[in-house]
Amino acid sequence: MLIAGVDEAGRGPCLGPLVIGVVVIEKQDEEKLVEIGAKDSKQLTKDQREAQFEPIKAAAVEYGTIHIEANELDTLMDRKSLNEIEAMKIGELLNRLQHKPEIVFIDSPDPIASAFGKRIQKYLSFSCKLRTEHKADINYPVCSAASVLAKVERDNAISQIAAQNGSIGSGYSHDPQTIAFLSDFVTTHNSLPVFCRHKWETSQRFLNNRRQTKLF
Repeated sequence: MLIAGVDEAGRGPCLGPLVIGVVVIEKQDEEKLVEIGAKDSKQLTKDQREAQFEPIKAAAVEYGTIHIEANELDTLMDRKSLNEIEAMKIGELLNRLQHKPEIVFIDSPDPIASAFGKRIQKYLSFSCKLRTEHKADINYPVCSAASVLAKVERDNAISQIAAQNGSIGSGYSHDPQTIAFLSDFVTTHNSLPVFCRHKWETSQRFLNNRRQTKLF
């Protein structure tokens, strides 16, 4: 029986893409992911995640990721909630699979975990059982593996942005490097960078502060 795990990386930051990963594996082979050491990506160091990246892909029947860039998120959020966007993209990612799983374990961002499954179901083109649960990325190795793939690709995307723009930190609003970068960029350009999520509160705060400074 084929099972799959889905998880995301970069849901909260104001810089860079939101990345969703999927890993498909035979149920009896899930132990291979445990042996690799797959865990929720937040429980692993950067080096550990990168060391697991290729072994996870080698153990999988199929895997994939989808990147939702900052400008696409901004456009979609004009008419959809972040939960709905994520559900839509998970449906798109699952529909792409050539090897369709019978059961998909998904880490749910919705306070009511089952409600997230109902959102995803609307976008699926095939029949399968969706197990949307809180902490699925901790409780199911196949979901942990998807978490690792998504996080490594998210980190790589941030590194590419930094290579072109200088240090931007992690992209999260609690990161002093990210805050310093945004502050300098808005002061210099009087706008937000293209890889910034304009609809995030942190981003708008910098813009508003800049406008007030110019006004006075």
